[in-house]
Amino acid sequence: MAQLWGGRFTKETDQLVYEFNASIGFDRRFLEEDLEGSRAHVRMLAKQGILTQEERDAILKGLDGIEADVAEGRLRITSEYEDVHSFVEANLIQRIGDPGKKLHTGRSRNDQVALDMRLYTRKQIAHTRQRLLSLLHTLLSLMERHTKTVMPGFTHLQKAQPVTLAHHLGAYFEMFRRDEQRLGSIAQRMNYCPLGSGALAGTTYPLDREYTARLLEFDGPMTNSMDGVSDRDYLIEYLSALATIMMHLSRFCEELILWNSNEYGFIEIDDAYSTGSSIMPQKKNPDIAELIRGKTGRVYGALFALLTTMKGLPLAYNKDMQEDKEGAFDAMDTTNACLQLFEGMLSTLTFCTERMEASAKQGYTNATDAADYLVNRGVPFRDAHEIIGRLVLYGLEKGRAIDEMSMEELQAVSPKFEADVFDAVSMDACVNKRLTAGAPGEKAMEEAIRGYRAYLEQADHILDKEKTEAAESARRTDKERI
Repeated sequence: MAQLWGGRFTKETDQLVYEFNASIGFDRRFLEEDLEGSRAHVRMLAKQGILTQEERDAILKGLDGIEADVAEGRLRITSEYEDVHSFVEANLIQRIGDPGKKLHTGRSRNDQVALDMRLYTRKQIAHTRQRLLSLLHTLLSLMERHTKTVMPGFTHLQKAQPVTLAHHLGAYFEMFRRDEQRLGSIAQRMNYCPLGSGALAGTTYPLDREYTARLLEFDGPMTNSMDGVSDRDYLIEYLSALATIMMHLSRFCEELILWNSNEYGFIEIDDAYSTGSSIMPQKKNPDIAELIRGKTGRVYGALFALLTTMKGLPLAYNKDMQEDKEGAFDAMDTTNACLQLFEGMLSTLTFCTERMEASAKQGYTNATDAADYLVNRGVPFRDAHEIIGRLVLYGLEKGRAIDEMSMEELQAVSPKFEADVFDAVSMDACVNKRLTAGAPGEKAMEEAIRGYRAYLEQADHILDKEKTEAAESARRTDKERI
């Protein structure tokens, strides 16, 4: 078929070259964004007197017809077309004739595809934020139920000090909250419209770029037309944010895999999120957690592929930038799917709370509290540290925890020990006397949970407001917009 750019060429493109150059196989998912951008562009052209009202109406009706026919299966996007832009324009001309040939007035495929990618990414960011907020709600619900569930905290994968399950989950709440906030700042920073940049140097037509940007719900047009067609910083930022989200999911999955093992026995993953072995009938494998952990690498790959593509490109647009799509699409799909699956797995976990607390009582997780007990009785901390170290060594030899030793055994190591030491080194005391901000004590955690709840209420309110504003904008008539 004839190309949009074929006027100065004297022979057909080699078929292999055509297929290698074409992007229809993946940019077909831009149809909605391409139609949205075209509608705004046509409205602006009519407002500026570049198109007549009749031409505008004919084009808008034609675009609506294309959208409806694709949605209902009467029109297919095939490899006959080089890209989604060619598909839309060719079918528009076929339907309405000469007015369709004016769709591209004052516009280049460079700023057109830059707009489509920006619109698509903006929607994807909103979707990822919604998935994160849903996960945060699930985490908060679990935290509220487990402020008293004692478990061991680890450093170097060695038992260190007792914490609560709520406190442990709260660390991941913080990670995913930062992820959600990061996406919000990216959405704000990227919300400027490239349409009207032309190929790289704008156009001689009297475009109203402010108006076009307003129709598309951008904060304004991009300031520099060369940057408008060649900027992919926003996409790199989004992919970086997705990589960070996947890193957080992978860390969480790694812990769930450990906790699910026979050696830990802290949790049981629901059958719906587990698989079995083809040869070992006793096996129940945490495959979903392992797959999420494994898929982190492909999201990292998309980020580094785009960074590598962009690192040597001179201004302005280069065909290399077509490579910004496939990896990015895969990273978006992968991360959003992983967030949804992870939340489902997390919400159906069974926590073996008695096993958790029993594990915390083993491994001398109250050793630091025993040292603090001596410090409060006038022993210098470094001396107290050495005394408790000797006590732990004794306990390892005898197979007894600190709170299982007799008073005679304790005082043989230090005469500073008294009967109240057993209350001081109990799991409940070790956790709940830690009341500084950010600590696992029940009162400290209740304060943190109140803050988390307020954060989610505000985030949900903002999201609902954005949805309402978007719906109101969509309901405006063409006349109201103009």
